Amino acid sequence: MTVTYLDNNATTAVDPRVLEAMRPFFCERYGNPSSMHSFGGTVARDVARARENLAQSLGASAKEIVFTSGGTEADSTAILSALATAPDRREIVTTRVEHPAVLNLCKRLARDRGYVVRWLSVDRQGKLDMDEVRSRITDNTAIVSVMWANNETGVIFPVEEISEIAHEHGAIMHTDAVQAVGKVPMNLEASQIDFLSLSGHKLHGPKGIGALYVRRGTRFSPFVVGGHQESDRRGGTENVPGIVGLGEAARLCSEGFADHVATMRRLRDRLEQGLMATVPLAHLNGHPEARLPNTLSIGFEYVEGEAILMRMDVKGICASSGSACTSGSLEPSHVLRAMGVPFNSVHGSIRFSLSRYTTEDEISYVLEEVPPIIRGLREMSPFGREYLSAVCTVQ
Repeated sequence: MTVTYLDNNATTAVDPRVLEAMRPFFCERYGNPSSMHSFGGTVARDVARARENLAQSLGASAKEIVFTSGGTEADSTAILSALATAPDRREIVTTRVEHPAVLNLCKRLARDRGYVVRWLSVDRQGKLDMDEVRSRITDNTAIVSVMWANNETGVIFPVEEISEIAHEHGAIMHTDAVQAVGKVPMNLEASQIDFLSLSGHKLHGPKGIGALYVRRGTRFSPFVVGGHQESDRRGGTENVPGIVGLGEAARLCSEGFADHVATMRRLRDRLEQGLMATVPLAHLNGHPEARLPNTLSIGFEYVEGEAILMRMDVKGICASSGSACTSGSLEPSHVLRAMGVPFNSVHGSIRFSLSRYTTEDEISYVLEEVPPIIRGLREMSPFGREYLSAVCTVQ
């Protein structure tokens, strides 16, 4: 059975060109880049090239890039560094819709270390109230951590504007940009963002590699302490194949950025319009415009999201009910609950996320198969009569 993969916010396929760039560093050019001999030294130059490629894609300097094991480590490093370097500041400002990598760390810091977390709310479209943002950030704030784009709804936050407010109070600004890199144009040199987290497997690079952007001059305390790798900012032998793969993935994203974004947006909009036209009582979760070009979250009333996913899986269609890091929970999405999505929609919400490899035929297949799945599940559900009554009212 052919797989129709529309779960790219969970992970992406490795670009074949990325794989080829990585291949020599497993068995042929396996030297340690921190070694003194030339066999390792040539590998160090490849690491430097990858760092430069990633930096250029972000509008940053290569010296501002610290390679990590992924987005979660980068998030933890940024937040814990900010707290360690400003011990007199006891407040963290973040949103209620962050990825668990930020959300759960902040909850633990509040519970175990007594930090005050000031939570930012979102409206029904998933957007922040900038007046609330200004009121929450104070002179006691150590760090403001706001994601660049939400992983479930794709809603984009004004992180550059928020960073200016944070700096007015002497706070450090961090953004989890795991979903935004490769989909949103960035020029970090022109912004006031201090820390930015990213992950390779979200932009057609390998898993197990990520990076933290550390603005030049930002006070910093390492999370992983060991050797002198990464200019004393992250100990541990460098994951050379992963680093090379991430650098190549970033270069390829930049190379075809405008075309990739335009194609994903066009196919996303076609999917959205088709489902809205053929499935009654379906609602968009998130803002219709201020969102990632590849992300579509739809709430289908009177049906369970898990049942939809299971039926789609039988047809070879891969999607998600939310973050891959929370999919094992039966609890409804914390993001959609924070947005105030009604009960009838929150439990039946599905996230479709596209990539540059998504095709017209795949979108056609989903539009053919998903409406009958929703209809069949509604008719056999305990809410079937209520659903049929609602449909008659709408029609």
